[in-house]
Amino acid sequence: MKIILVGFGIIGKGVLKAINLKSEHLKKKYGLDLKVAAICDRSGAAIDEEGLDLELALKVKEETRKISNYPEKGCKMDILEVIESVNADVVVEVSPTNIETGEPAKSYMLKAFETKKHVVSANKGPLAVSFKELVTAAEKNKLCFRYEASVGGAMPIINLAKETLAGNDVKLIKGILNGTTNYILTKMEKEQLDFDTVLKEAQELGIAETNPHQDISGLDTAAKIVILANSIFGRDVTIKDVNLEGITRITPEALVMANKSGHTIKLIGEVTDKKLEVCPKLVPVDSPLNVMGCLNVAMFDTDLANDIVVVGTGAGDIETASAILSDLINIHQTIKN
Repeated sequence: MKIILVGFGIIGKGVLKAINLKSEHLKKKYGLDLKVAAICDRSGAAIDEEGLDLELALKVKEETRKISNYPEKGCKMDILEVIESVNADVVVEVSPTNIETGEPAKSYMLKAFETKKHVVSANKGPLAVSFKELVTAAEKNKLCFRYEASVGGAMPIINLAKETLAGNDVKLIKGILNGTTNYILTKMEKEQLDFDTVLKEAQELGIAETNPHQDISGLDTAAKIVILANSIFGRDVTIKDVNLEGITRITPEALVMANKSGHTIKLIGEVTDKKLEVCPKLVPVDSPLNVMGCLNVAMFDTDLANDIVVVGTGAGDIETASAILSDLINIHQTIKN
């Protein structure tokens, strides 16, 4: 299977590392021989339809920050042109997220479908604003569209609901879907520090972005529950439909008061066939939803299996790449069958 990797930041580099690490395992267990035919970033691309040297690509990116500097195979070609012209089976789309318009990633995905390529994405932006359009384009061209990594990083949430829990009526999904806010609230609670102090420390540790607005406002979580609403509950909603409140008003005193009643405060995203909400909520200290630090958690309320809870790392390069590999394996098996 030949892939075009669009986006060569933290997640893109993680995808190459994971392919390198699991190459023999994928061949032996699944008969899947992954070749990276092209890698794109803002500088241009490196293209070799026989398969790029992944270690060399990582070295070039590390040393020069531009994949277009890849020896002999590097070029300044536009990403849309790469998707259109390079012979490949799948576009793996992991470019930066834009949750306002979904662009330019949305155009990359549509171009992939137009040129008969399957898509695997970790990019929540296009899915949060143009889910129906993207799914329709994939179906029209009879192509696979997989996006497990867009919601919970390494955590199986979408595939768990659609495949493992197939036959169940999933009535509700709720949980913590942003590690940054969970880290901040955990630290505030444990050390009784104010929000601004903990946020600054999280930024220094690289846990929070330089501009943390999407995380602390709840927008990141909102984008993820919109994806769950559309993909699992069959809704047609966007972030504008989410009842949204972030964590900026939470104080150490509020957390102490919650503790006295046997609770803590967490930023919870919740979705049903009617509800779409992200806000701080009281959570019992003995609840499965009370996970610490940067961990994420999702709870499914189902009719047959009752409550199912998944806990894991919601971000990180290799962690997110594990979900992308899972989607690539699924596409390989779908094509093969």
